[in-house]
Amino acid sequence: MRLLKSILTVGGWTFISRIAGFVRDMLIARFLGAGLLSDAFFVSLRFPNLFRSLFAEGSLNVSFLPIFSGLLHSEGKERARKFAREAFSFMFYLLLVLTVIIELCMPWLIFVLVPGFDNDPGKLEVTAALSRITFPFLLCVSLVSLFACILNALGKFAAAAFTPTLMNLVMIFFLAALHPYFPNPAFALAWGVFAAGILELLFLGFFVYKKGYLFNFLSPFKVLLKPSKDLKLLLKRMLPGVFGSGIYQINLFVDTYLVSFLGTGAVSWLNYANRLFQLPVGIIGVAIGTALLPLLSEHIKKKEMEKAYDSMNRSLEFSLIMSLSAMCGLIILAVPIIRVLFQRGAFTYEDTLQIAPALQAFAVGLPAYLITKTLIPFFYARGDTVTPVRVAVIGLIMNIFLAIGLMLLWGHVGIALATGLTAWINAGQYVYLIQKEKQFHLDALFKRRFLKIIISVLAMSLLLLLGQEGIVKTFGSWGEQYSFISSFFLLSSLIVLGMLSFAGMLLVTRAFRLSDIKLFFSRKGADDR
Repeated sequence: MRLLKSILTVGGWTFISRIAGFVRDMLIARFLGAGLLSDAFFVSLRFPNLFRSLFAEGSLNVSFLPIFSGLLHSEGKERARKFAREAFSFMFYLLLVLTVIIELCMPWLIFVLVPGFDNDPGKLEVTAALSRITFPFLLCVSLVSLFACILNALGKFAAAAFTPTLMNLVMIFFLAALHPYFPNPAFALAWGVFAAGILELLFLGFFVYKKGYLFNFLSPFKVLLKPSKDLKLLLKRMLPGVFGSGIYQINLFVDTYLVSFLGTGAVSWLNYANRLFQLPVGIIGVAIGTALLPLLSEHIKKKEMEKAYDSMNRSLEFSLIMSLSAMCGLIILAVPIIRVLFQRGAFTYEDTLQIAPALQAFAVGLPAYLITKTLIPFFYARGDTVTPVRVAVIGLIMNIFLAIGLMLLWGHVGIALATGLTAWINAGQYVYLIQKEKQFHLDALFKRRFLKIIISVLAMSLLLLLGQEGIVKTFGSWGEQYSFISSFFLLSSLIVLGMLSFAGMLLVTRAFRLSDIKLFFSRKGADDR
């Protein structure tokens, strides 16, 4: 099946990237722990990412790809190449100016972002210095995102999906091999981010060049003052996306602002928990969104609505199977997962106990995140970038109230729980809007499989609970007395138990059949018949 083959391609490379990312995070935990330097570095990395979603994933991707794909299929490669070159030049000039302005204003902007850091002597200054090194990454990664859109529209997903792995490998190299040459490991990481941005741009640019898209800079006066109708359409569609992504970034800003007042280590605890939570979100959600958007755009362009509906139903099934099992696994195994991945060097068992409940709180919203990732491409594929903004505004308001209220009760864990609950509010809005507009319907196959998926997840969860209880009774709690090897072996045994029991229940209940798995890897499927 074409869609699922694309999902597996993107998901597979994203999985490799996440594994490299966890190696990176394990090294960060070992060298920095959860203290002043780790707080400062995580904020310096988050700062360019605040703008990254505005100019890359949040607006450019969903606006550029449908236009580029439409031009490519209706008017030919030359017209698509001209549009891509103009978009590339526009993004470069815009982001270059923004980068210069931000670099000049960095100390004041960092104070606005994390005013609570002022309570720790020197913390704001270190954060600002690191942010000045990492912020140019925004310029590179936004252009990388444009290159990825072009390759995805051409049905080439692997190279773009590999670029995050490249970044993780570069950061690992800078931290593990070059940290003695920097003032401290945090500065080694920051320069690793800077170098990774340049390398990603060169790497993906090579593949775009091989596909016949050689970019040269157009005059800034031409692209800024006399844009073509295609570029005007791109900017028109990007504006709601920028606003919508801006709302999402306000959520992150509020969370970062609030957690900065909770003392040294709180930023790091929340970041480590979020990194673990983002593993299934990144692998499954990004894979589905990346593979589904161009396919839906093609079906809607050809008015093949039944094929579009079928793709969305199968994507929802895949989302629920992966997200519900991952949610239960993260909630049940939070402590041993953190213990194995991070607890060494400067990272203590007390840090593990602070991060575990935050991870469980994030995990509550995992299925909602992936449902949203599946439903939102349907709006973007139709050129509707306004509806996601409306959904995001309501989610923003709810998140602010929830984050403030729950933080007063449970500190950083309350902020994580607010994020998880807001995800369900957003997913509920999308389900309601699609049903109201009668733009999509759940087919009979999905309805038959849904209950069977729930039964399979519950069976897996029960076995994990019983397995973990047996380990604790036999060996004691997951504390310092566990060596890394014993912790890794016991955790791996529980994960294998969960995976086998879940897969077995899916087959026993016939939620999935072996023939479905073969179909995923076949060259022909529902989309090709």
